[in-house]
Amino acid sequence: MTKIVDRLLLFIYSLSIGIASVIAILLLSGVLPPQLDNMDGRRLWAIALTVAIIWFLLSLRFIFVSFRRGRQSQPTIDQRTEYGDIQISVETIENLCLKAVSRFRGVNDLKSRVKVTESGLDITIRAVVEGDTSIPGLTSDMQKAVHDHLEEITGIPVSNVSVYIANVTASPAFKSRVE
Repeated sequence: MTKIVDRLLLFIYSLSIGIASVIAILLLSGVLPPQLDNMDGRRLWAIALTVAIIWFLLSLRFIFVSFRRGRQSQPTIDQRTEYGDIQISVETIENLCLKAVSRFRGVNDLKSRVKVTESGLDITIRAVVEGDTSIPGLTSDMQKAVHDHLEEITGIPVSNVSVYIANVTASPAFKSRVE
């Protein structure tokens, strides 16, 4: 929710600065003649002060947000053991998934995505397989390999392993050379 509010504030801030810049350029270039005779000086001064205060407060907010966001680190999975805390990054788990799946022949262009749920890890593997490979057998083996490898290495329960076969490629044809 905070991200949406910050984006909305940034949009309003940028839009108001843009409009003020265009008006200033038009006034200074002489395209718009300054006709401030209709407004008294106090009212114009109050409007300008209010706009300046709002711009200043929004600037402070964006400076604060930029520093706060810079301190955040990678998402991690935290575990507590009898000896202390363990933090494993989601990127590490994705790489472990890829390592488990890369051992299979006929599997290319691997990508993994990990979501942390209350029941455990929800893993999605995307792969391209060779055309002469049995897809049901291969995907079942891949699911089991990823599940077992992650639970063995990290100790984190894996609730679901989904395999998405994005495409099928032709098997490489090797010509034997006879001399």
